[in-house]
Amino acid sequence: MIIIGLTGSIGMGKSRAAKMLRLMGVPVHDSDKAVHAALLPKGAAFSAVAKIFPDAVVKGTIDRKKLGAIVFSDKDALRNLEEILHPAAQDSQQKFVRAMQAKGKRIVVLEIPLLFETGAEERVDYTITVSSPPAIQKRRVMRRPNMTEEKFRSILASQMTDAQKRSLSDFVVDTGL
Repeated sequence: MIIIGLTGSIGMGKSRAAKMLRLMGVPVHDSDKAVHAALLPKGAAFSAVAKIFPDAVVKGTIDRKKLGAIVFSDKDALRNLEEILHPAAQDSQQKFVRAMQAKGKRIVVLEIPLLFETGAEERVDYTITVSSPPAIQKRRVMRRPNMTEEKFRSILASQMTDAQKRSLSDFVVDTGL
């Protein structure tokens, strides 16, 4: 089985690229969705996150907006959160790969926004980075609900640069055309 890692910075087109791959019949694992599931009250990461970030818990659930506001302004808090969430995402990815292998799939894609930052490139056969010009990236991101310039800059500062991701990747897909 060939395992492809799909990555790219915020607003670069990962979701659109993943959707196109699915339309071609390629199974795609969405690591962001796996993390969201892990943060649900019965999710694998809920208790640990709630214990470390009690201010993000509202009515028995983790408010991801509050959690984001906490961690994207504090590198230590972000690191603590990632130490909880990355293993949960990796476990979900491994289960997905095993399930697709059992179904006889010959190729799968793991959509991992922080692929290089987490060392996940070591667990895939090839890497694809989706990339677009900064002006297009910013326009896409600023269309998102509740996005601010400050939040966008904070997210970018917490990620590897687009140029770094492109240089480490086996393939680069320009999504800005």
